[in-house]
Amino acid sequence: MDGVLVVTGASRGIGAATALLGAQRGYRVCVNYVRDAAAAEGVADAIRQAGGEAIVVQADVGHEAEVARLFATVDRTLGTVTALVNNAGILETQCRLEDVDEERLLRILRVNVVGTFLPSREAVRRMSTRRGVNAVRPGIIETEIHASGGEPGRPARSSTSPGGAEP
Repeated sequence: MDGVLVVTGASRGIGAATALLGAQRGYRVCVNYVRDAAAAEGVADAIRQAGGEAIVVQADVGHEAEVARLFATVDRTLGTVTALVNNAGILETQCRLEDVDEERLLRILRVNVVGTFLPSREAVRRMSTRRGVNAVRPGIIETEIHASGGEPGRPARSSTSPGGAEP
């Protein structure tokens, strides 16, 4: 195994599938999660049972100190990160704009925006000699996260809209 892969939000859905695929492709994998330790351990166990190497690290990617601890743990346990998949993200139950309060907005931005930049920064510090980075952004993917936000039909609506954009 040559590479070290960190997958944020890897305890379920796309993150879990990505962690498993990374292990199949020869990466030592860090399965990051924020709340569901049992699910994260299940992903890591599946990797180990298939002959791979995996660790589980709890860290909220929206908090700088936790991201620093996450990457320090990976450095110490698996080696220097060579790949990062920023997968962690949250949705809230859909509501009207006039019902959005500051706490809700900040919670979403902390995970979905800050929680992408902080792990990226740590990965770039380890991977890039010139401080450059390559990124891929997929479109909307059908997973249970849409139902948890009150919009289970969102992926279907998005894929049938002109240009794949939200209506």
